[in-house]
Amino acid sequence: MSVAFVLTSHTVLGDTGRSTGLWLEEFLVPYYALIDAGQPVLLATPKGGIAPIDPASIDAIKDSEIYARFVKDAELHHALESTVELSRVDAASVTGAIYPGGHGPLWDLRHDPASIRLIETLLAREKPVATICHAGCALLEVKKGDGSLLVNGLNVTAFSDSEEAAVAMVEHVPYLVETDLKERGAHYTKTSDWDDHCVQDGLVITGQNPASSAAVAMKVLAQINKNKEFLHAP
Repeated sequence: MSVAFVLTSHTVLGDTGRSTGLWLEEFLVPYYALIDAGQPVLLATPKGGIAPIDPASIDAIKDSEIYARFVKDAELHHALESTVELSRVDAASVTGAIYPGGHGPLWDLRHDPASIRLIETLLAREKPVATICHAGCALLEVKKGDGSLLVNGLNVTAFSDSEEAAVAMVEHVPYLVETDLKERGAHYTKTSDWDDHCVQDGLVITGQNPASSAAVAMKVLAQINKNKEFLHAP
């Protein structure tokens, strides 16, 4: 079964006049980690079709090896231009989900009913759900089986308020992920701005920022392998 990468469809960065979308590093690092491990994947967005990429995220990694690999990857380019509509993703047919960040998810993934339903169903089926950076917002409206908020009492991380301030976006985003996680009772932790910090609480795996992308991918793969071992145990 595939791991679903749930990407944003949102393209406008608040009132800044700038384009936004997914943050490329937070997608490419776990994507290639899973591909290289032989794990099938599928790409989904709320609207289906093209998954927008934040231009600033291209500039951030344009001189890296992973970006050079991406440039030559015609199959991935096609996949990013023809993502599956999120409402069509069946939790029974995927082995988990990864939500890369970027500012785009702040506008469309937090309240998306298909996303909320997918996360709730995956966790109910004992499958991992991972978020990176701003995509931690996708957890905010998710509920447990008893109707309580998923993040209440959950150990998590996400893009920090101090990092949002460092990129001068506090006044332009609709809310701050760290602040809203805390207000909903999450046990939020962070490290220094831009350093790697990854938290796993049960089946929920969260990364603070782009530097956390590899750690998130490794924890997702480990959880998938653990689930496989459990299913095949005598």
